[in-house]
Amino acid sequence: MTAIQKKPNNQIAHLTEADIEAIGAELDALREEIIASRGESDAAYIRKVIEVQRKLELVSRGVLLFSLFPPAWLLGTLGLSISKILENMEIGHNVMHGQWDWMRDPKIHSTSWEWDNASPSDMWKHSHNQVHHTFTNVLGRDNDLGYGIMRVDEDQRWSPFYLGQPLYNFLNACFFEYGIAAYDLEIGKYLKGRKDKEVFLAERKAIFAKIKKQAARDYLVHPLLSGPSFLHTLGANAVANLVRNLWTHSVIMCGHFPTGIETFEKTSIEGETRGEWYLRQMLGAGNITGSNAFHLMSGNLSYQIEHHLYPDLPSNRYKVIAPRIQDLFERYGLTYATGSFPKQLGSAWKKVIRLSLPNGAVSRATRRAAKAVPTPIARRVAPAAGREPELEAA
Repeated sequence: MTAIQKKPNNQIAHLTEADIEAIGAELDALREEIIASRGESDAAYIRKVIEVQRKLELVSRGVLLFSLFPPAWLLGTLGLSISKILENMEIGHNVMHGQWDWMRDPKIHSTSWEWDNASPSDMWKHSHNQVHHTFTNVLGRDNDLGYGIMRVDEDQRWSPFYLGQPLYNFLNACFFEYGIAAYDLEIGKYLKGRKDKEVFLAERKAIFAKIKKQAARDYLVHPLLSGPSFLHTLGANAVANLVRNLWTHSVIMCGHFPTGIETFEKTSIEGETRGEWYLRQMLGAGNITGSNAFHLMSGNLSYQIEHHLYPDLPSNRYKVIAPRIQDLFERYGLTYATGSFPKQLGSAWKKVIRLSLPNGAVSRATRRAAKAVPTPIARRVAPAAGREPELEAA
């Protein structure tokens, strides 16, 4: 993986300016079609998901009051894990993208929603909606490329620090909500003197207040209500948060890091047209195949390509338009990056491990290993009657 503009045979070289603008016009028309068709069925969908999530959380927390008993612990932990995933992925992430603002429901609106996550919604919306979705996969502009702690592209300069990135990535997965909060706080930018101190301190205070509120609910109030099941409920809440973090991190990795997803040079977006922006979204994301339940649990980010094209349109529409988007890729000779969850996750982790080393280190090691294999030694084989002796590889 390297910036598409540096590839000698890149997949957009055959496109003319007219092709790119035609792609943009077609995607604009599809967007208007979706907007015009939004209605009660879409509103009913998100309200139903929110209702199910809240009931599931309530029931699960109720079951965990009896978590001293193993069946109750397992059932409550599973239910709470699913509830937290739904709240973060299909509800929180998508509501804060403004996907449901058209309903004009103040309870389901991007300006009022606060999610179960360490990062306050306003900070997340800035770093994610405004920065990441604007500069998708642009090296030096999109900090989601490695979250500032990993090297995920050959064009990123290597340093010995990156040798530990498989470990950094694993720890980030386990504590993902806190990693995102630190990322949204822009600690590196502050340390380099590029962020106002007062702004930084105010944002840090907001994050700590949010974490304190979450910790009090999950690790104090709820366990205390469980009485003799205090420690079991405490553990169940910790496990549910861990499961949510690992799942969220894995889904996001699948959408941005696997083989086949392109990155772009910083200069390539100067004077970028609408069609060129669409093209960058098409090639800078990847999908995951799966069942309807899988798509729901991923927040429909399994349709990451469709989401990057239309981040503020209802997530339940991505599955509907995906075949049309795939057809657009095929007609213009572009690669629609998709694969199963194990395939995409494995590809992403392979990249993280490979790029923890200097460019070419893996291939050089492979060549040295091949040269180290002993050359077969010929030995004489006793001849059959009437035949000359033969040589055989040892």
